[in-house]
Amino acid sequence: MTARLGLVSDVHSSPVPLAEALQFFRREGVDAIVCAGDIAGYYETLRPTVDLLIESGCKAIAGNHDQSWLDKAGDDADQVVRDYLGGLPPTLEFEYADKRILVVHAEPPAQQTGGIRLLDPEGRVKPDRRALWDAALAGLAHDVLIVGHTHQVFAETLGGVFVVNPGSSAFNHSCMILTLPDLAVETRALGGRDIVKCWNFGMLVD
Repeated sequence: MTARLGLVSDVHSSPVPLAEALQFFRREGVDAIVCAGDIAGYYETLRPTVDLLIESGCKAIAGNHDQSWLDKAGDDADQVVRDYLGGLPPTLEFEYADKRILVVHAEPPAQQTGGIRLLDPEGRVKPDRRALWDAALAGLAHDVLIVGHTHQVFAETLGGVFVVNPGSSAFNHSCMILTLPDLAVETRALGGRDIVKCWNFGMLVD
């Protein structure tokens, strides 16, 4: 059986690119939609962003910006947003097409910061980073790992695990469709923009 998953991450309160990604997923008839966290952050349009995710039936997890929003939310905070973000799990585990899938915002087992940073500023995989994550992910009991957080766009096998980061729909202008079980990835540009494989590299270097 073949399954197709629509992937977004780091939407950061930006409903316009998210709506475009969700429309693309609907048109392509994906079996499920997954968001790897950071729904909140940077802009004031969080409620329409949350409404879109709720309407789409997206499977989502909490990112560091979502937790930060909850920590700072006052008594007058939007209750729909509070309930939605407060109900997000830190990770998701499920199976499609005989593939065991783990969704984590930054890195396993359930980190919301740090993250799998593979790319140089030009979007090329750095050999030392590949070696580091080959070792770190060896033995992970999943076939597919879906992450976000770093605003880098990649799909690479690391330590025997197929690791996918769809990038930020807001800042990388990207989303993905992952086809299982053959582990094929289609990356889609959003907003008529070119995909930025590595966004704001200076904030993410070691």
